[in-house]
Amino acid sequence: MSEIATGATSLLRASLSRTGKWAGSVAFLSGAVSDVLNPLGPFAAYIALVAAVAAAIIAVAMVLRLVLAARAMPALIFATSAAAIAGGVYGVQQETNSQNGVIAALVPAVAQLQQSLGIVSEKVAKIEKTVTETQKTVEEVKKSTDTVAQKTDQIASAQQQQTAQGAETQKTVETVKQTTDTLAAGQKQQQAEAQKLQATTEQIAASIDTIAKGFAQLAAQGGAIADPKRPDEFYHNARVYELAGDMLNARRAYLAFAGFDVDAIDPYTRFATLLRVQDGKAGAREVFGTLAEKARAPSIKLVHLLQFDDAQRLDKLNAFISGNPDYAPAYFLEAQEFSEDRLGSQTLADKRSEAEALTKFISYEKDGGLLKYFVDQTQLADWLDRSRTRLAALGDVLDPSRFVPTLTPTRSNAGWSMTISLPEPATAISWRLGDSGPFTDTGLLATNDQRTGKPMPNPSFELPDSTAATDIAIKYLDIRGRETGPFAIRFDPDSALQQGNKQILDQFWTSWIAFDAGGNHGLVYFTQILSFRCAIRQVRYSLNGTALDKEIKMPPCDAKDPYAIPADYQPYFKVKDDVKSMAVQVTYTDGTKSPVREYKRQ
Repeated sequence: MSEIATGATSLLRASLSRTGKWAGSVAFLSGAVSDVLNPLGPFAAYIALVAAVAAAIIAVAMVLRLVLAARAMPALIFATSAAAIAGGVYGVQQETNSQNGVIAALVPAVAQLQQSLGIVSEKVAKIEKTVTETQKTVEEVKKSTDTVAQKTDQIASAQQQQTAQGAETQKTVETVKQTTDTLAAGQKQQQAEAQKLQATTEQIAASIDTIAKGFAQLAAQGGAIADPKRPDEFYHNARVYELAGDMLNARRAYLAFAGFDVDAIDPYTRFATLLRVQDGKAGAREVFGTLAEKARAPSIKLVHLLQFDDAQRLDKLNAFISGNPDYAPAYFLEAQEFSEDRLGSQTLADKRSEAEALTKFISYEKDGGLLKYFVDQTQLADWLDRSRTRLAALGDVLDPSRFVPTLTPTRSNAGWSMTISLPEPATAISWRLGDSGPFTDTGLLATNDQRTGKPMPNPSFELPDSTAATDIAIKYLDIRGRETGPFAIRFDPDSALQQGNKQILDQFWTSWIAFDAGGNHGLVYFTQILSFRCAIRQVRYSLNGTALDKEIKMPPCDAKDPYAIPADYQPYFKVKDDVKSMAVQVTYTDGTKSPVREYKRQ
């Protein structure tokens, strides 16, 4: 505040030094003129009023910082000076009751001058007009003053609103601070609870180990415990009563064990089996539903969801695994949902799901990771043995390169016949050329598939001989109606023709050569080799030995009509009577060679 006062004082002094002299002179001159003209009207009062209003407006503008103080200060000094001098003159006039002015009363020459100025009376009308305009100006100034006052009120209201908003903001800041403090306290509490939970988990693991050891000792001793106190004693009694056929006491013992909320899987799976035998699946679901509402052990919740039916059970099991991804026993139980024992017959998808779940379960065996879930270690050993046996039977079902459809193209003079071979029974097959567009169903045959009990899908479809190299997509529905695929299989017409011809030549090699066929003595026919020449690069032969010193020149392959023999080509040649055998070797277009084949002449 002291700095502001010092600055204002400095600014005032500087303005007075620059403006004070001329402002005072002009103001004094204005006062003198108004006094002289007083007979015509109270000009001193008008000047004083106008100057005072102007000074007030300038002062308000400076306070509200509507104008720069350095620029407005000279005007303020001038207006203040004029108001003071004119007001003083008007005050003296009223005090002395001087109609012609103070100066005229003191100086007779001025009074004579007023009387001798005839132009004064001539310009009275103009002066009266000026006075009228001055009054209008005064009214406008008053209106401006009112406007400034309104703006001042608005500014004051805005400042009050800002003050209220500032108070509200302060409250919000305090609320945020309190919320932050609460969150920080909550985080600390969560950390403490997490540490407590970790300690509890370790205690539970240790307690399960203790319970397992106690159960093993009791099992070795045999007989029921007369007054059981510990979880292992109740579990032991439940097994003893169950094996003895006393299901009522077995049930009571299992319920007492469940009251300890021990997170072990085998007691609850055995209890659930007992309940299903006695009360059915609905009864077992009801009992475990009651236990699951009160229990914290995941094992109880897991066994509870196993009491639901089929698809609902699998959905709940998947949801449990999503929420407890490291709960190892859940993977063994998931594998059972896809097993042959559960389903009767498995699709490839079922086998893969079973193998994936069993592999995941066994992976927890390392470093004794499964022991903490079992009170009866013999139950764990049984689960592990069943898992390994089943994985061995499933083989390499998880190999993505295995168990995919194959496509066998066969070329005829009319076009291509495409035969599909699937790795499992299907209820529908469809195909598509390229990587886009709709699939075409192959349709159904008139015979039933004994494996599915449904009409067998047609395993083949036709393509024109003009079909270019492309990908053929194959997909099918398995016996459960689940879509498998699509699988993209590359089709190259040239390569397919060569491979198909090569397969036929290798399979029916005994028909390559025919001596004296059809009674044509002295002729050697090689019609079959000629018909499937699209797979052949070269044919070498020899007579009466295996020297292979001769060659059969083959006509070029005609891809549009591959099996036709040109009209100007003879599929035979002559031999003498002393020729008793012929050796032949074919070099295929893929660079491989057939064995040397020998043919005896009869």
